[in-house]
Amino acid sequence: MRMILGEQVAKYSAGHVERCAWAGCAVVAPVFAMVSGLGPHRVWGWVAGAGYAVAAVLTSGSLPRRAARTAAVLGAVVVPLVGLVTAGLGQSEVAVVERSGWLLRTTGSPYVTAPTTVTDFNPYLPGMAFFGLLPGDPRWWLAGVFVASLAGAGLHRAWLLACPPVALPLAVGGTDLPVVGLMCLGVSLAGQGRPGRAGLALGAAAALKWTAWPALPVALALIAVRGGGRPALRCVAVGLSTAAVTVLPFALTDPAGFHRNVVAFPLGLTATTSPAASPLPGHLLAMYVPGGTVIAPALLSGGALLIALWLAVRPPGTVRAAAGRLALGLGLATALMPATRFGYLVCPLVLGALAHRSAGRGTAVVPSVERKAATA
Repeated sequence: MRMILGEQVAKYSAGHVERCAWAGCAVVAPVFAMVSGLGPHRVWGWVAGAGYAVAAVLTSGSLPRRAARTAAVLGAVVVPLVGLVTAGLGQSEVAVVERSGWLLRTTGSPYVTAPTTVTDFNPYLPGMAFFGLLPGDPRWWLAGVFVASLAGAGLHRAWLLACPPVALPLAVGGTDLPVVGLMCLGVSLAGQGRPGRAGLALGAAAALKWTAWPALPVALALIAVRGGGRPALRCVAVGLSTAAVTVLPFALTDPAGFHRNVVAFPLGLTATTSPAASPLPGHLLAMYVPGGTVIAPALLSGGALLIALWLAVRPPGTVRAAAGRLALGLGLATALMPATRFGYLVCPLVLGALAHRSAGRGTAVVPSVERKAATA
């Protein structure tokens, strides 16, 4: 009797927390719509707010929580995405991806060699341009890779898709989503002892944005702890080869254009200022502190060095630990980059969700000797 009562109390408590969460989202989304200066964001805020409100009402009733989560995904992702794509509205990243695909098709390179205006710059690595080559709006493909990667990592959770920091870029066109999705997939495969597939997923992510590159040494450390040096080297070799095949041809044929677009522009080292300007520490340093454009990258490098030392001294032995390290590192990088957006925090958020999901699921490291004895 006590066990049944305890289960009912736990179920009620979980439902109450979820109801409060959806109700909070139903308030936050319209407020975001009122303060945002971007049209697609305002559309998302009002439509998503209605979806979250429906989810909160459904959670209060007798229907299973799955119905509420479905309503949240429909209202915060599917409906605004379809509406914005139909209306031809999206944030600037969508136009950058489309234009880079057009440049790749017509000129053989996704970059303008001597960019002068913001619209001339393409801060992404060459792999992102392939989303602009595919038929239809790039958002379908960006979202598809993200959702498929999460499913492969066992992270296909409706609440995660409906979470505002994820739902917003899904609808308006966030280029970080396929990157973090592939990172989650790669780390998950590394934890399962599949170094080749892990390297392929991480190499694909590394061909899209620089933010994915820290995942390679983390996966190296994870596989080395769990399986030894040879599988770890195989993972890194596959990952680097995959990224190199995509990136090097463009970096070698137009090194000046490549450097201006994907190195100097994101670091704030060009005459043209990046529109990524959220008031995070790195941006504030670069804008308002003398020598800040040097101080912020120096702090960023120092933080990366500390994470690397931590990785070497105490390598992660579980998916949870590896995802947590990546989440911490990318959160620190987002805070210290001179050209940054709050939206970049979606990467540490999703990696943190992977770490949370992996808690208690085969997190113990089995020494190689014990594994051999167990299989003997």
